[in-house]
Amino acid sequence: MRRHRVTDTGVRRPQSERLRRRQRWYFALMGACLVLIVLAWNLVRLWSTTAAVAMSAVAAVLPAIAVVVANWGEDR
Repeated sequence: MRRHRVTDTGVRRPQSERLRRRQRWYFALMGACLVLIVLAWNLVRLWSTTAAVAMSAVAAVLPAIAVVVANWGEDR
């Protein structure tokens, strides 16, 4: 039996609202990915190459997480 998240009135949130929330999370994560890459290789590498590589590694994982977040609950 699937449990559905309900609001305080007992009605599920509309599909469009759930889609907008997932889109905001997707764009926020992809924006963070872009910011990490730009900062890592234009600014941070001047002080620490190791930190720049670590930032790039985190940025490499973010697109996969963003896709999972964007498609979360899509099959219901």
